[in-house]
Amino acid sequence: MSTGHSDSTGHSDSTAAGPVQFRLVSRYASRSAEAADDNQRRVEAVFAELDRTRPGNVSYLVLRLADDSFVHISFHGHAPGETNPISSTDAFARFVDGHGERRQGEVDQQNASLVGAYLTVIG
Repeated sequence: MSTGHSDSTGHSDSTAAGPVQFRLVSRYASRSAEAADDNQRRVEAVFAELDRTRPGNVSYLVLRLADDSFVHISFHGHAPGETNPISSTDAFARFVDGHGERRQGEVDQQNASLVGAYLTVIG
């Protein structure tokens, strides 16, 4: 399966979008299992909207860990100043609404460098 991202040599296997400009990893804890359930429903709505709109310049993965914390991994192909294909969705606006009340502590968000990727269809 093609990753659609630049590899460590800077070559891209994506023809639909430009080179990856941003690689972000975000992690945060939830206040409770109920807050994590609400957060998960909101994240799922973001994915449903992305599935409908099918932006070609983004890959996005969200994991819910056993301790009810979340890790978001996103690869964006938009240039600085262009619209972010995730945060510009209506569902993402609903996701961030009240996010501070659902989480415990701050969001740890960092830029990341892709070292390598092997992807298959997962579900």
